[in-house]
Amino acid sequence: QLKAKGCDVKFGIHPVAGRMPGQMNVLLAEAGVPYDIVLEMDEINDDFSNTDLVLVLGANDTVNSAAEEDPNSQLAGMPVLKVWNSKQVIVMKRTLGVGYAAVDNPVFYKENTDMLLGDAKSTCDALASGIRERP
Repeated sequence: QLKAKGCDVKFGIHPVAGRMPGQMNVLLAEAGVPYDIVLEMDEINDDFSNTDLVLVLGANDTVNSAAEEDPNSQLAGMPVLKVWNSKQVIVMKRTLGVGYAAVDNPVFYKENTDMLLGDAKSTCDALASGIRERP
């Protein structure tokens, strides 16, 4: 729907996203997402500084800026999707809870981030409905 409205849409995948490597790629393929717009972390990270909006679904540690900004973090040095470099970030999660590493995510509190708490499927369905209704 966004592509039909002239938006450049891409999906960024962290190598360890999901319960096993490659799971998110498989799920996106099953959902009919064209493979050419599904990018690995190293392919998309440089694009974030030129990106208007990033929607983060359920991720925590894989988009945690502490990995780069806090040398004392348990995540220090871990490769992450640098979503905070975009103009706006919307994170969709059930809660503000920590991820697997049990580390707070500073991205959730950055000025360019909004949190959209709730069930991701319901939230995405509502967003898609709102996009369909807009000219």
